Amino acid sequence: MTATETERPAADTGTPVLSLRGIEKSFGAVHVLRGVDLDIYSGKVTALVGDNGAGKSTLIKGIAGIHGFDAGDYSFEGQPVTVHSPRDANALGIEVVYQDLALCDNLDVVHNMFLGREMLKARLLDESTMEQRARTTLDGLSVRTLQSVRTPVAALSGGQRQTVAIARAVLWNSKVVILDEPTAALGVAQTEQVLALVRRLADHGLGVLLISHNLNDVFEVADEIAVLYLGTMVAQVEAGEVNNSQVVELITTGQATGRSAGTSKGEGA
Repeated sequence: MTATETERPAADTGTPVLSLRGIEKSFGAVHVLRGVDLDIYSGKVTALVGDNGAGKSTLIKGIAGIHGFDAGDYSFEGQPVTVHSPRDANALGIEVVYQDLALCDNLDVVHNMFLGREMLKARLLDESTMEQRARTTLDGLSVRTLQSVRTPVAALSGGQRQTVAIARAVLWNSKVVILDEPTAALGVAQTEQVLALVRRLADHGLGVLLISHNLNDVFEVADEIAVLYLGTMVAQVEAGEVNNSQVVELITTGQATGRSAGTSKGEGA
């Protein structure tokens, strides 16, 4: 989403914007991902859940081009693609907000949002254009918690930092945004602010992949829930089709009593 395209209508969710089929990944003798299927839709929040060691980090790093997949099909907007690096993923419109946020405390909001992608004018930083685009992007996401885009990041709260990192991700014509534990270590009020922002990303037509251990957060904003268990995707279902207990059971055993552990389309995992 660009700074001038903040009211994008929700896209057709019939075809996934990002689709993985049969993804395999090993590190030496350790088989981390086993035949993983995943669909991310424009205009929807897909929550990726699983216990520690289930393979969530490896999966999102593969999507982002940090780790190459050993086997499987990677499609974007219905077309097969090959992603060798984060630059390739960024070129497609995939942005990742990692848990550490990668913000510089000594820089203000504007310079953090354009970090590594600074705009130049006559070989100098184009401060006015960057500030305008930063303001427009934040306004488009209905961010009201930042008093000034010139505030140093060191002076921001945890929720405000997360907001800046997410706004930076959608500044570059993004189509898919991956959020790694965006509410970790936040208080109740800040968590609600961040979850509202996550929901607005999908409402603006982006495909959102939310990684979270907090099932309350998941059920508050997710349209679909994908569950990894020991490197296998045991379910991708509509959030309204399962309850908290069933998701916990899927996370801990790979099965849910009383329902099929298939995909949201009714297929086997």
